[in-house]
Amino acid sequence: MMQRLEVSRDIAASPERVYAAISDVTRMGEWSLECEACEWHEGFEGPVVGATFDGHNRNGELVWTTQGKVVEAEPGRAFVFECFAGAYHYSTWGYRFEPTETGCRVTEWSEDLRPESALEMSKKISGIDDRVERNRDTMSLTLERVAAAVEQ
Repeated sequence: MMQRLEVSRDIAASPERVYAAISDVTRMGEWSLECEACEWHEGFEGPVVGATFDGHNRNGELVWTTQGKVVEAEPGRAFVFECFAGAYHYSTWGYRFEPTETGCRVTEWSEDLRPESALEMSKKISGIDDRVERNRDTMSLTLERVAAAVEQ
């Protein structure tokens, strides 16, 4: 069951500046409600195709770690990573950056790749009943926080 979700926001900063903030996954804890921290795996120091990282997530008392792998890294244009739990690719997240007259439009998107059979286990791990609504809310907040940081 693949489900795609997109949220866009205009930000008064260049696409390159916003890309630099978002693609530095070590800053994701500043933007995200759910992802508290990320760190690059040994041998990687930044957003290049093939780079991998751990993402540490929290929802109340529930905590879990996932792995990410960068699959697209075009400064000022696109940043995309696949999310894994072990060898299980359960979602893909991405950001598109389009220039505007006042800065750029950023679109954060995700594709939920979990089959129906995995939904109950996902709920137990994260405590999130409605993943689509939760992602819509967290994506909007993420983009709001990025805008506040880069527009200063």
